[in-house]
Formats: sequence, structure tokens, C-alpha cells
Amino acid sequence: MHKIAVVGTGYVGLVTGTCLADFGMDTVCVDINEEKINNLKKGQVPIYEPGLTEMVIRNVQYRRLQFTTDMAEAVNNADVIFIAVGTPPQEDGSADMRYVMAVAEQIATYMNGYKLVINKSTVPVGTGQKVKNVIAQKLKELGKDMEFDVVSNPEFLREGTAIYDFTHPDKVVIGAETEKAKEIMKDVYRVLYLNETPFIYTNIESAEMIKYANNAFLALKISFINEVANLCEKVGASVQQVANAIGKDGRIGSKFLHPGPGYGGSCFPKDTQALAHIGRENGSPMQLVEATIRVNDNQKIKMVQKIEEAMVELQGKKLAVLGLTFKPKTDDMRDAPSLTIIKELAKKGVTLNVYDPIGMHEAKTSLANVESINYCMDEYEAIQDCDGIIIVTEWHQFRNLDLERLKSSMKSPFFFDLRNIYDKQRMNQLGFNYFGVGV
Repeated sequence: MHKIAVVGTGYVGLVTGTCLADFGMDTVCVDINEEKINNLKKGQVPIYEPGLTEMVIRNVQYRRLQFTTDMAEAVNNADVIFIAVGTPPQEDGSADMRYVMAVAEQIATYMNGYKLVINKSTVPVGTGQKVKNVIAQKLKELGKDMEFDVVSNPEFLREGTAIYDFTHPDKVVIGAETEKAKEIMKDVYRVLYLNETPFIYTNIESAEMIKYANNAFLALKISFINEVANLCEKVGASVQQVANAIGKDGRIGSKFLHPGPGYGGSCFPKDTQALAHIGRENGSPMQLVEATIRVNDNQKIKMVQKIEEAMVELQGKKLAVLGLTFKPKTDDMRDAPSLTIIKELAKKGVTLNVYDPIGMHEAKTSLANVESINYCMDEYEAIQDCDGIIIVTEWHQFRNLDLERLKSSMKSPFFFDLRNIYDKQRMNQLGFNYFGVGV
């Protein structure tokens, strides 16, 4: 049985470590943040992800999952080490690799025998070789003569369904250079291998590229359908009918053909920018990816323009914003469309009543510099005496609002449904001034 260390207890690291422990592996998660580690030992999970807290508590109780700040002990005791630290975007769009390289150097410093080092972080193509070089150089400096392998094993976790995605993946991508590394990875993911999950073996560079290409293509689909939606509004077509029809084509598929205010979160914005930077750096511009980024940025502004065109005068108006996180079932506010929409509306003199079922704490941090915001206890407090409602994130509880109560509580019946979760014809019959995206 292999012993696992996962370095980094952010979203990817914590989900990875916890799920591997649930697979029966002896796993330790390492982080330099002492407060976070102490809280995790008590079962206090720093992120909102359905099912994760319960899984952490269960595996800590069974002593399969441990948390520590002691990197030396973690490296000494493990033969398989996942690097799952952040690679945040820099100003030019490139990924900041300082944390990955620092971990690689630490691994070499504390190595006491063969280690399989696995890049789980999303990293630029070529990072695996750089990690190999950093480890080899540090070992040489320390006079250590030890074998190791480096593997690229990108994650494809969706926030809100990460536990399911880890335990029921479409694929497991393994970029490895030796048979030994491949066999160890098969052992680590034995549960998935026995369940006949497709294992895709590549070289390290291909595995790194797969992650970026995968996310960039999905982001492209979102930007494409948003452009189609905007055109549908101009020509009298329904994007819902268009998307339903083209999604029936097996070559296209129905997923990620849902128009809205643009994509956000921890992956698509960061990964598209990074891939675009890699293309520019290597003299092979990713023109479709560059266009995807521009369309997505513009889409958020178009939502504000939609609201302004409908209401004519925004100065002095009060609007309710329902849903702040970039998607449901998460508290993640990173690059959430709501941030751009709220800031732009505030600039135009709008007072905003906002509510999100999970993301209120994160929203207060992200919107700390916006003064004209009232944070409400629920959706009905948010809409009280408002001139209009904006649904930005499609949380389940917003799908079945008491429409009569809404209408009687509002000053005017403007209803901006940026996720198309209500029927336009019915809403207009009820007396709302309804505006969707592409309908």
C-alpha cells in the first residue's frame, strides 16, 4: 500500500487528499497555514463543497487522513507526493509557478528514498521537466543519489460536484516517462481502474496540454453560445431553441450550451489566459482562445447594457441581485460575473440589495470597495421595494420564487433573468417586464 502526501490544502489538494483517503489510502495533507491545518484537524473545512466536510470527518476518524504543517515528516513517510498548490495568474496572464517550484525544492531537501512526484496543479507545458530539473539540482547540491519520477496528472473537478467528479471521472490522464511511474499511478487509482475508468497514458507535455485544451474548449463553447444568444435577441430567434437543436448533434453535444452572463471561477479565466500566454510565448498565437476571453469579458458588460437599455435611467434606482458566486453549490467568487455587473451598476448610481445562499462572506471581501450595497438575509428581503431583480447565479431556490410576492414587494416589475430559468411568455403574462439572454 502506497503512502500519499498531498502538498496544498486548497480546493484541488483537499478534495484529492480526502478522496484518496476514502479510497483506503494512507494520506496526509500538508500546508504552511497552521490555522487552516488546525481547523481541518477539527473537521472544519475552509471551502464550501457538498459532501466534503462529512468525508473529511469520516476519514480523520478512520485515521486514513491526517493534516500537518511538517513538510519533512510528510515527505519522509510518503512514497507518492502530489503537488497541489496554487498557480495564480500574473498580470500578463501567465501562471505564477513560484509555489510549485518551492515545493519541488522542499521535496528534494527531505527525500529519503524513491519518490513519485505528481503535478496535480494546473501548470504550463514544460513544468514537469522544470520540476525534474529543480529536484535533480537540489539532490546534487545535497550530495544525495536517489531515484525519483515526475508525473503530470491534471484534475478535472467541477466546483459543486468535485467529490463525484473525483470518484466518477470521465478519464484519468497520466503523463509519465517510466513504467514504474505508470504502475504506481495505477495502484494509487486502483479503485477507478477496477471500475473501468479510461486511463490515458501520455508523455508529460501532452498531459499538461490536455488540461488547458480541455478547459479552453469548454470556455469557447460558452462564449460561442453567448454570442449566438446576443444575435438571437437582434433577429427574433430563441437561443434556447437553437441550443437545444444544435446540442442534439452528436458532434457538438448539449453541455456548455447555456447562455448567460459569462464564465467565471478558478479554472476557465485562469486557464484560458495561461494558454493564450503559452501560445504567444511560443510564436503560435491561440486566436480562438484570445477571442473567447474577449467575448467573455464583453458579455458581462453587455448584461449591464441590457439592464440600462430596459430601464433607461439607472441613477437612483435600487436593484436586487440574486446569486453572487460564479456558479451554484460553491462559495467561490473568483472572476464571478456578479462582480463586474455589481461594480458597473454601482458606478451608474444604482443601490444594490444582494443575496447569495453560500457566498455572502466571500462577496463582502470581493466587493469591499463598493459602498452602495446592502447585504440581505434572503431573496425576499433583497427584493423589497426594489425597481428590478437580476438573477445572476441559478441557485435552486431561485428557480421557484413566489412570483406574486415578488411583484407585490417591488416598486416596478423589471425582471432580468441572466440564466433563463423562467419562461418569458409566462412572466410577461404575470405582468413582469422580463428580459432573458437570447430569448
